[in-house]
Amino acid sequence: MTAPPDDCLARNEWICGAYLSTRSQILWDAVVQHLQLTLASVAIGLAVALPLAVAARRWRWAAGPVLGVTTVLYTIPSLAMFSLLLPVYGLSATLVVAGLVLYSLTLLVRNILAGLRAVPDETRQAARGMGYGPVRLLLAVELPLALPAAMAGLRIATVSAVSLVTVGAIVGYGGLGNLIYSGMNTYFKAQVLTASVLCVVIAIVADLVLLLAQRLLTPWTRAVRA
Repeated sequence: MTAPPDDCLARNEWICGAYLSTRSQILWDAVVQHLQLTLASVAIGLAVALPLAVAARRWRWAAGPVLGVTTVLYTIPSLAMFSLLLPVYGLSATLVVAGLVLYSLTLLVRNILAGLRAVPDETRQAARGMGYGPVRLLLAVELPLALPAAMAGLRIATVSAVSLVTVGAIVGYGGLGNLIYSGMNTYFKAQVLTASVLCVVIAIVADLVLLLAQRLLTPWTRAVRA
């Protein structure tokens, strides 16, 4: 009988320390790309969703079209979305970011709008009575009070983006998804498992960071619960 190889890579095991030590730079590069794509898409999505939610709150007739369009975008399968955007952006990281931005709009717009709608009318009236104009009212009163709902949407959108970035592997810009995709094609167990676990870790850490930020930015919610 032939003795089994001593190297866990040669045995193609799921858990293999040798994979971590020999592919550390590859893993690091994939993690960095994954984070860059996630942060860019969430930041741009938030920048687009905020004015849309404000417009939907200020002009009631705009709420239906805004929510309807963003909901339709969210229902498009990811592969179809990237295919539709391909003629515009080509095989690039921008293609992946654009797709993720469109997916994030539903979660962000709905939660920001829900937070703005939850601001009590008497609070708005009191602010107007103190001389607050529309812009100051929005920035100093409405948005801070809407922050808990907005942050909840941001957390969900961020975790979703971490997962959806992996689909970008079909165009070569999927971060850890590139490793998962190539590992599945070659049945490289350690690579598939390691990249998948790292995706989960990134999602959990991102959610915890945003949760901590929410607690720091909304101290009055802790006082209410206490």
